[in-house]
Amino acid sequence: MQETPKSNRLHIAIVGRRNGGKSSLINALTNQDIALVSPIPGTTTDPVFKAMEILPVGPCMIIDTAGLDDTGDLGEQRIKKTREVLNQTDLAVLVIDPLAGVTEFDLDIKNEIESRQIPLIGVVSKSDLVDADTIPMEKRLGMPLIKVSAVTGQGIDKLIERITQEAPLSFEEPSILGDLINPGDICVLVVPIDSAAPKGRLILPQVQTIRDILDHEAVSVVVRETQLQEALDKLTQKPRIVITDSQAFAGVAAITPKDVEMTSFSILFARYKGDLPELARGAKAINSLRPGDKVLIAEACTHHRQADDIGKYQIPRLLNQQVGEELDIQWSSGIGYPENLQEFKLVIHCGACMLNRRQMLHRIRVAREQGVPVVNYGIFLAHANGILDRALKPFPLADRAFQG
Repeated sequence: MQETPKSNRLHIAIVGRRNGGKSSLINALTNQDIALVSPIPGTTTDPVFKAMEILPVGPCMIIDTAGLDDTGDLGEQRIKKTREVLNQTDLAVLVIDPLAGVTEFDLDIKNEIESRQIPLIGVVSKSDLVDADTIPMEKRLGMPLIKVSAVTGQGIDKLIERITQEAPLSFEEPSILGDLINPGDICVLVVPIDSAAPKGRLILPQVQTIRDILDHEAVSVVVRETQLQEALDKLTQKPRIVITDSQAFAGVAAITPKDVEMTSFSILFARYKGDLPELARGAKAINSLRPGDKVLIAEACTHHRQADDIGKYQIPRLLNQQVGEELDIQWSSGIGYPENLQEFKLVIHCGACMLNRRQMLHRIRVAREQGVPVVNYGIFLAHANGILDRALKPFPLADRAFQG
């Protein structure tokens, strides 16, 4: 875990028409030949991601996208993927080709970006080839433009300066649990080691939580679920909070003293990456499920599923046990996420450690706008174990949303 996780980087999408200079601009920004450049329109097909540092912004993810004027059936699919990238974009750079000027494609994407309230920077590419008058283009777009050249480097420093100025002040929540703890507090993390645990390492939410505890000068005590009672007995100071893997909820709740707050990594990340009160509100729909209802289980990553995978087996088993008969359970994984959710009675989402905050908020918003309740793994499993009210106690707004 030596690099900043992808989900914690500022996501900057480079958008525009085919052959407008997007890939060349990315190569100039990163000072590497990472994006394939060709005079043939449509060279970039799927979005290409490149991690880099832009000071003083910090870790960024630059995204090269397909041209918005692509044609044919494949072209439509590429454009769809480009627009999907906006769901995870914190800042966008619109590249205008001076040979074509401002087209309807440029105006459409500008309007879509602004409708999503994504900060937008405009550039005119190929300034080494064309000494374009930007004033008419700026009037048509209604925004200032920066002349850039990937060949000579003209305007690149100015573009980086604008990225620094326009980057959202907080594209991630400030901390995972920093507002819940004080320096010197003891935080006990319960980390089961089973067949699904990656050999030789912890999973990302556990690592990030440990780092956040250390950043706030508190003490992290990491134990397996079989060691929790022994650890609590040995502590001379009562822990401020116990944080558990959702799969160990029942056992950890039984051991943790009632006067010690307890929650899960997944619930912490529901707040860090998304809208915890909305997810807690969605839990009220769990008891309303009936046989045959459609439920979507959505995961943000693709992985090799073990024999008792939480999303594929554990949650469906608990759902069917609750209802008493079979539900119609469907799955989505990776960046694919259905835009039409109206056929589902409930969406159960993973902890979203591989998504950035904008992506997760988009997924929650899509469900809310279509009137479909949504929860995440941690909230569902706490509810299934009858301890959701306790797991939400550290978060008053979410607790009220669930109780209301």
